[in-house]
Amino acid sequence: MNAPKDFSPLDDTDRRIIQATQAGLPLAPRPYHAVAEQLGMAAAEVMQRMQRMLDLGIIRRIGAVPNHYALGYRANGMTVWDVADDCIDELGERIGRLDFVTHCYQRPRHLPEWPYNLFAMVHGRTREEVEAKARLIAEVLGTASRGRDILYSSRILKKTGLRIGA
Repeated sequence: MNAPKDFSPLDDTDRRIIQATQAGLPLAPRPYHAVAEQLGMAAAEVMQRMQRMLDLGIIRRIGAVPNHYALGYRANGMTVWDVADDCIDELGERIGRLDFVTHCYQRPRHLPEWPYNLFAMVHGRTREEVEAKARLIAEVLGTASRGRDILYSSRILKKTGLRIGA
């Protein structure tokens, strides 16, 4: 992967901010202020530096990562769809906007065994709930859907990104 053309290396302060936040922001009313206090910095500087790292692509995103199992969503299904490649962008945008789809993306087919190219993750308390949500996706796709399946999670995998050591 190529770095952005205006990429500048991380300094020690940037590295300390990443190390302090890479496992998650503190669960506090003002998380950036808590990080700043931990690092002995001004909160404004922490926020400015994190925004700069976002702008440069050093940090890809800052967002909540809920534990669906802890919230009672134990039937987690990746719905997979076979749709025409020439309309996948438009269809993916529509499916990705559904409030119950947590992420939606395109993946290559591996014919003849794997005809699916559109993936949409949904969570439910039961498989019946996931299947009902898949039917709603099917309604949105209409005749553009030539086939589908649901792949259910069988175990929880620890999801972490790249970590910077001390």
